[in-house]
Amino acid sequence: MSTPELLLHVRFRSALDLDEVTRVMEERAPDFAALEGLIQKYHLQDAQTGEYAGVYLWASKEAFTAYRDSELRASIAAAYRTEGEPRIEVYRVLRPLRR
Repeated sequence: MSTPELLLHVRFRSALDLDEVTRVMEERAPDFAALEGLIQKYHLQDAQTGEYAGVYLWASKEAFTAYRDSELRASIAAAYRTEGEPRIEVYRVLRPLRR
């Protein structure tokens, strides 16, 4: 895996149950797989709160910016029927443990 420049963390509550969230993830996976510069995406669920999260590893700031400004990014709340706006955090990757 190449070293990412940025890590994006998106966290939200959903009105959908786990099976429905999983179905939405599967339906949207090809769109994310086609994104240039997206090294990896992890789908997560917090077992204690029931919140869902996505962790994205981006090869460059430019690739992240293109996604940030896209319809795909803008569609998160509607696709997952989020309760409120998703919390979005962006981190610069300083150093991975394994290179």
